[in-house]
Amino acid sequence: MKKTILIIVLIISAFGYSQEDAWVYFKDKPNSQYYLANPLQMLSQRALNRRAIQNIQLDLKDVPIHQPYIDQITATPGITVKASSKWMNCLHIRGTQAVIQTLSLLSFVDHVSFANVTLNRVGKTSNSTNYAAVNKELETQVTYNYGTSGNQIQMLNGNYLHQQNYTGTGKVIAILDAGFPGVDIVSPFQRLRDNNQILGGYNFVDRSNNFYAMNSHGTQVLSTMGGYVDNQLVGTAPDASYYLFVTEDTTSETPLEESLWVEAAEMADKFGADVINSSLGYFDFDNPNYSYTYNNMNGTTAFCSRGANIAFTRGMVVVVSAGNSGNTSNPHISAPADATNAFTVGAVNSLRNYASFSSIGPSFDGRIKPDVMAQGQSAVVAMPSGVVATNSGTSFSGPIIAGMVASFWQAFPNLTNSRVVQLIKESSDHFTNPNEQYGFGIPNFQLALSNALANNQFSTEGFFVYPNPFSEEVTFSFPTNSISREICIYNSLGQQIARKNSDSRLDVISLQSFENGMYFYKIAYANETITGKLIKK
Repeated sequence: MKKTILIIVLIISAFGYSQEDAWVYFKDKPNSQYYLANPLQMLSQRALNRRAIQNIQLDLKDVPIHQPYIDQITATPGITVKASSKWMNCLHIRGTQAVIQTLSLLSFVDHVSFANVTLNRVGKTSNSTNYAAVNKELETQVTYNYGTSGNQIQMLNGNYLHQQNYTGTGKVIAILDAGFPGVDIVSPFQRLRDNNQILGGYNFVDRSNNFYAMNSHGTQVLSTMGGYVDNQLVGTAPDASYYLFVTEDTTSETPLEESLWVEAAEMADKFGADVINSSLGYFDFDNPNYSYTYNNMNGTTAFCSRGANIAFTRGMVVVVSAGNSGNTSNPHISAPADATNAFTVGAVNSLRNYASFSSIGPSFDGRIKPDVMAQGQSAVVAMPSGVVATNSGTSFSGPIIAGMVASFWQAFPNLTNSRVVQLIKESSDHFTNPNEQYGFGIPNFQLALSNALANNQFSTEGFFVYPNPFSEEVTFSFPTNSISREICIYNSLGQQIARKNSDSRLDVISLQSFENGMYFYKIAYANETITGKLIKK
């Protein structure tokens, strides 16, 4: 009888308290020197090349979590490991409050942080709570209006980049979303498939390689960047390559999705992605004890926001949709849109006017958010069936910008991610008078291209341009050891007007037939790019 009573008591103890989500942080990474001396054990060569171009050094965040630490936490009775982050040297775990708290006694554990922040206060006890699920229906409006996607590109003057063959070639975009059904079979993505532009992916939610599944949101998001249907849909980066990561579980809203987001960002870094696009946001969770408040939207509190900031320090541009809460009682941006280094995108309609659903700023600490705007109301997208339709949400203004970032960066591959973002901001129509709804405004990629051609400074040792100003011809003089190079001349609109391939020390280009005014040159040779202004008098 006593044994039976004991078993009942144990059952009550085990299930009388709700399971809690928490992160357990470790003190160190004992094998760091080995990994830092052998970087290909951590990152791909493409990732290392991206770091080298931007002069970003490897550091402790790049080193994997010490496997024996993971093994010991995994073996702890009552603890389930749900995700991990090498950047933050922690595991996302689930268990009872009491069991989780015992982990802080381990010698290699730095601290434990509960998703329910009240449990991080000394002496606070946990109570079981019944809670209702958050409504995760996408705040979008599908209308099967056929037509052209031209407006959402031309609004940004992105067509000027495309006309110069800056279409994302050589750039890699990682998409963190809810699923990609149909991408492997329907015609709007055939061009990507035929050209092997889908490099792979992973389903973090199901822990499987089946990423062509689950919610169609990611399919629509990808279509705004990489989709192609003649006379109906052209993405903003049709020649970029893509990784497709499923991090969002549309059946629930839990802090685990933030950890999966960071895991995917780390994988994007490892594979050498240049741009991350995330049309996801976190504020309210199924369990209200886990939910954020506006005070938390300070750029550094939310787990995924911290991950976005670290991703930026690795040399990637992290494009995040602002959110669709603008016309609600809580109109502000969510995480990771609040992240200090996130490139946050709000939505306008086809006439460039603020879309009322677009979440607003500023961040709680007063920073301008969103950063820029793009068409998110009645954006042209492809559905999993292959049908081209329109849909509304910052879910689409974000990737429209992400594709343009990749196409723009293709033109200037030696720029740092911070410089790319700054040039785009400076080209925007509200740059001098930003506000909480519009941020810095709608970018003008034609202007960004011209500004980059005029202002980028690279090493020019042994290189001369003369005369400048000129009247008829321009001579380019190179070092004696120079190799094959390409010289391009652009007008003030960013349009290429002359091009020459050569390997001689002196190259002469005649611009006699062109009008007086300002022009720009761009010279690519070896691993270097040189740009500058030319004045014709």
